[in-house]
Amino acid sequence: MPTAREIMTAGAECIGEHESVLDAARKMTGLNVGALPICGSDERRKGVLTDRDIVVKVLGEGKDPAKTEAGELAQGEAVTIGADDDAAEILRTMTAHKVRRLPVIDGHVLIGMVAQADVARAGRGGARLVRQADAPIMGRRRIRDCL
Repeated sequence: MPTAREIMTAGAECIGEHESVLDAARKMTGLNVGALPICGSDERRKGVLTDRDIVVKVLGEGKDPAKTEAGELAQGEAVTIGADDDAAEILRTMTAHKVRRLPVIDGHVLIGMVAQADVARAGRGGARLVRQADAPIMGRRRIRDCL
């Protein structure tokens, strides 16, 4: 079974916890990504900021993205996956925390991001594993019913 290191998108960049959500949106646009890990000044992960978070929790609530810090949107424990964890562990972690993307760390160093789609593309039953893992996230609806 492939590991996170083998299927991740390498070179993930953080958004600082004190940087604005507007800066995060610009960084997402420039990198063509939909999520950025939020990192503290100690380079530890504080959470993940998604494009959906920006729309729902900032714009939808009438907040100013230029004055809202990324760290304000970090919630609870920062969930990550180890670089050498396999695809099944990636999906267990995603399912347990109801997320679709995870920062990949080697020790305490951010080395990439892994998404459900990465696991599905990895082959060797990856798509089947994703369908099984996605059921709790999707409220037991099939993915194709939502497309």
